Amino acid sequence: MSRNPCCCIKNRILCLLGEIAFDIVAARCYFLLSVELMELLKKQILTALMRRDYKPMGPRKLSVAMGIPAEEFSTFQAAVEQMRSRGQVVIDAKKHISLPAMGHRVVGTFRANPRGFGFVIPLEANAYGDLYVGAADTAGAMNNDVVVARAIKSGRRDGQTRYSGAVIDIVERGNDRFVGTLQKNKSLWFVQPEGKGHFEPILIDDAPSSGAKADDKVIVEIISWPDETMPARGAIVKVLGRAGQYDAEIMSIITRYGLSEEFDEACRSQARDAVEGFKPDDVAGRSDITDEVIVTIDPPDAKDFDDAISLKKDADGNWVLGVHIADVSHFIKQNSPLDKEAKHRGNSVYLPQKVLPMLPEILSNGLCSLQPDRKRFAKSAYITYDPEGNILAREFDNSIICSKKRLAYLEVDAILKGNAEGYAGEVVALLKDMEQLARAIEKRREKNGMLHLDLPEIELEYDDDGQVCDAHPADDCYPHTMIEMFMVEANDAVASLLDRFGVPFMRRIHPDPDAMTQKNLGRFVKMCGLKIPRHLDRHVIQDLLAAVKDTPMSYAVNTHVLRSMQKAEYSPLHIGHFALASTHYCHFTSPIRRYADLLVHRLIDCYVKGVLNKIGLEEVLTEAELIEIGKHITFTELQAAEAEKELKTVLLLQMLTERVGEELNCVVSGLTNFGVFVQCTKFGIEGMIEPGDLGLDEWKFDERSQSVIGKWSGESVHLGEPMKVKIAAVNVAARQLFLMPAEPLVKERPTLNRRKYKRKHHARKKRRK
Repeated sequence: MSRNPCCCIKNRILCLLGEIAFDIVAARCYFLLSVELMELLKKQILTALMRRDYKPMGPRKLSVAMGIPAEEFSTFQAAVEQMRSRGQVVIDAKKHISLPAMGHRVVGTFRANPRGFGFVIPLEANAYGDLYVGAADTAGAMNNDVVVARAIKSGRRDGQTRYSGAVIDIVERGNDRFVGTLQKNKSLWFVQPEGKGHFEPILIDDAPSSGAKADDKVIVEIISWPDETMPARGAIVKVLGRAGQYDAEIMSIITRYGLSEEFDEACRSQARDAVEGFKPDDVAGRSDITDEVIVTIDPPDAKDFDDAISLKKDADGNWVLGVHIADVSHFIKQNSPLDKEAKHRGNSVYLPQKVLPMLPEILSNGLCSLQPDRKRFAKSAYITYDPEGNILAREFDNSIICSKKRLAYLEVDAILKGNAEGYAGEVVALLKDMEQLARAIEKRREKNGMLHLDLPEIELEYDDDGQVCDAHPADDCYPHTMIEMFMVEANDAVASLLDRFGVPFMRRIHPDPDAMTQKNLGRFVKMCGLKIPRHLDRHVIQDLLAAVKDTPMSYAVNTHVLRSMQKAEYSPLHIGHFALASTHYCHFTSPIRRYADLLVHRLIDCYVKGVLNKIGLEEVLTEAELIEIGKHITFTELQAAEAEKELKTVLLLQMLTERVGEELNCVVSGLTNFGVFVQCTKFGIEGMIEPGDLGLDEWKFDERSQSVIGKWSGESVHLGEPMKVKIAAVNVAARQLFLMPAEPLVKERPTLNRRKYKRKHHARKKRRK
């Protein structure tokens, strides 16, 4: 049969249009990624220029200092030129790059201090940093307000002009609702807002009519803002409960961080339909592996089991690891009510004794959870290894599994150490094989430069009434590392597959630390008495962490290594994961609790069904969509971590109010002119020692040596040194713990030889000239 020539021409035209459309989409995607990479580079340049030790230098020298590869210098120059044209940087006659000078008017965020003064953090970086505002010049600004301040020259120090400021306008209020404890002073009712940062009390006019009582935790809405003469006034809009009680404290955190708790009817209805429609025997399009030995390993109180493990040997004697992940994407269709809600929440939030799930609990703890002896749908990643843990092959499948055993980490640790009585032989054999393979994988990844920081989590202990009575570092037995290795390998495998197909997807990225930050880390390490090479690559950092393991310096060094790194985030940018030494990386293993994983699962489903290479799939989001979603879920992840950290701090501080005067073992974690910060190794909480409590001397922070030094005695406090302290006072509302050394560093004020001091001081001034 002959072909219709018109049809042939039509098909050719459609094919050509399709190619043109694909080229346009590809070009747009490339453009968006280039823009995102450029913005990332500009952010790194600003960070470098804002450092206190930065001295203006030319572009070539700055790019070298930042560790920019020579082949990327033209991109670096383009970024600098864009920043210059927008007024973000200035370039002088010598071609030196610096931040703009302090303008007469500065727009920024106001940060209040309990002593009445504050600072304006400029929205646009300048060469002089934050602007000090005296107590008389705040104009009623409250913490987190966006303000306009007038900059006033206030002298010179160390050869630089110093500025102070006066707030002249409040552009935008940071908050109009606050959470705090209702208090009464004679006839006046007021609420003291809680949280980090200083907030003045808010007067309450309608306290009796709201039903609230003194010492109730309440939500207050501002009626009139403060000015130079009058404090803010507000109305109580909700009573959360008695201050100090767990329910009131947790509702306070949920409110302040804007966390979602309840699901609407559309979400609940979709979840119910999924449960009612689940047919475990309908395995069409899935591999039935319910007879295989598969186990889950999680914390003892976990209910949302995302991942399960199988392991066997193939005909060639190679390991075949199966990482089986709950197939959430089967139940949560794209753009459905639950998909939109999961995107909004971004992730589950794990608070002490309470979880705010990303998905309704009948899914997160029920249908999707890989419970023992229950048939469950899964996405399975199979990775084949040789006996040394080198990857030979990777495969993916849709499956139905049935976990044979639900295990906890410490339980597995006991089994691996020989306490296996009462466990099925096939489960014990599986666990021993898992340990053998995990150690081989860990050895390979460490050889490639993977970093492991020794900063243990803190677990709270509760009494019979649910109050925190103690805390201890969480266990870090090897099964934690075992599961971590398998999850990292699966994430790596999935990202490698998606990169092979060239589709945009949500990655988990961790940029390399910049050269200037690494230089400061090297300076700190040398002050600790450790010798390291000038260039700090992954392997040098590995050796450093190994050298301080189980020593008093361990906490401080691990903390400084962490601070020297950039934060991991979600983005479609292909820049790898520094800490894991992975070129390809995404999150795949926790779709019950992370939206990023759910996005990746939809792409894996397309791959398994053989359609991932087709154009126009709704599961393949554009880079623009992924960039926006990535920013949002990175923010929700940080919010969840901050909320968990703050609630833990509140519960610990409440416990410590009953222990004023007790001694704590701490490590010096931060130094400033207004105090020494120390971290309690047992409770994981940070407190401050005011300079006057260190001992009978005048104490000053020396930035170069990173120490606080007594002017007359010469006694000093250095970062990372252990210190025994006493609890001096606790301010739960402000999240502050005040400490003092168990024994003063200087017990008697040294006698001053004024003639000798005058000669030394004169000689020092002469050297400066």
